[in-house]
Parts: sequence; C-alpha cells; structure tokens
Amino acid sequence: MPLFQLILLAVIQGVTEFLPISSSGHLILLPQLTSLADQGQALDVAVHLGTLGAVILYFWRDVAEAVAGLPHLLRGKLDTPGARLAFLLIVATIPAIVIGLVLKVSGIEELMRSAFVIGWTMLIFGIVLWWADRRGAEVKEARDWTLREAWLLGLWQAVALIPGTSRSGITITGARFMGYKRADAAKVSMLMSIPVILASAVLLGAEVIAGGDVGALTDVAIAALLAFASALLALTLMMRLLGSVSFTPYVIYRVILGIGLIWWAWP
Repeated sequence: MPLFQLILLAVIQGVTEFLPISSSGHLILLPQLTSLADQGQALDVAVHLGTLGAVILYFWRDVAEAVAGLPHLLRGKLDTPGARLAFLLIVATIPAIVIGLVLKVSGIEELMRSAFVIGWTMLIFGIVLWWADRRGAEVKEARDWTLREAWLLGLWQAVALIPGTSRSGITITGARFMGYKRADAAKVSMLMSIPVILASAVLLGAEVIAGGDVGALTDVAIAALLAFASALLALTLMMRLLGSVSFTPYVIYRVILGIGLIWWAWP
C-alpha cells in the first residue's frame, strides 16, 4: 500500500477513535469518497492495536489497577478498587459483544455501511451529545461509577455498532446524562474502549488468519505505530481541553459533516 494511504488511514483511525466523531464512520467513508482502495482487515487490526496501545498508556494506572484486581475477581471477590473496576468494565462490554455478533452473523452490519446512514447518525447523535452536554449536571467522578451505570453505558455503547454513531461519543453522551463531569465522562468512556477494541482486534485477527490475509508486515507495523502516535496525541489534547472547553466543537463538526453526507448520498 502507498505510504500516503498508510499515513492517512492511521491518522484518521488514531484521531477519530477517541474523539466523539466516529472512527468507523470515517474509515468507511475514506474509500467511498476517494479513489483509494479499501485497506483490508490486516490493516484494520493494526490500527486498532495502535489505538489500544495509546489508551492503555494514557490510563496506565487505572489499567494496572484493573489487571491487579483480576485475581480477586476470579475468586469471586470485589474487595479491591481494581477488582471492582475490572468487573464494571466486563459488564459494560457484554452488550456490545452480544449485539455485535448478532449483527455480524445476520449480515445487517454490512447494510449499515453507507454514507447515507453515516450522515444521519453523525447528525442525530451529534445533536444528542450537545443536548446531554448542555443539560447534564457535573457532579459525578469516574470513581463513582456503579454497576447499574456500567450496564446502561454498555447498552449505549452497543448503539455505536451503527456506523457514524461514535463509540466514544455515545458513551460520553450517556455519562453526561448521568451527571458525570466532562473529563470523567471521557475517562469512563476511554476505559470502556479497552476491552471493546481488544475484542474487535481479536475477532478481526481471527478472520485475517483464517483468510490468509496477513498483509505486508512493514505496512502493518507502520500503520500500528502511526495510529498509536496520532491516537495518543488526540487523546492527550482532548483530555486537557475538557477542563475549559465543552463538546460543542465536535458537535459542530458532526452536524456539518452529517448534513453534507445526507445531501451527497440522498437517494
């Protein structure tokens, strides 16, 4: 694959994975709106692993705490903050995995990969994010996360299986409706992304191995490293800005892009 396309793919995935503007929507649109060929599953796995590395590095203390709590959880105990966090992340991941498998097996997933669908989801869920950010109280912190909220945010996260919705955007929306502070809503959303991205990478990796499409190792390595770097930069900037800036700039981008896509793809 040409180096320019590798860079473009990795940067788009890295930047949009954690910003509330939908990475899947942008990756689907890339070949539809340009003359570029589809990147293939091997590179999809690579950029997913790159963004996974970025979020693990940024929240390494929380990740280390959750990993340390796994032995307690396996013994059926929630006696440490880490065990509790690991349990909540598992609960929040279940809806997306179950519904995702249903959509994939049924073939519905492919029917939703259109610019028209992405336009509407960009527009609608962008407005919902704006409403939640405007109306939601700012009283809760990430450490206040409860079992009920983990399950509900898991259901919100499952909605992001519709391309253009944005996994981070919809979970931040749900958390803001629940009264979480902006930075804490984003933190919960980012931590929720870790098991989901990992599950997605494992599923895609299995399909790549089964299909024999391992791709050029150099391309895969370049894509993973660039996605890691761009994701870490985007995540760092967003988390720093949330202390003084709302989610409105992302909403404006979503609304403009959504309207443009609906106009362009109108049947």
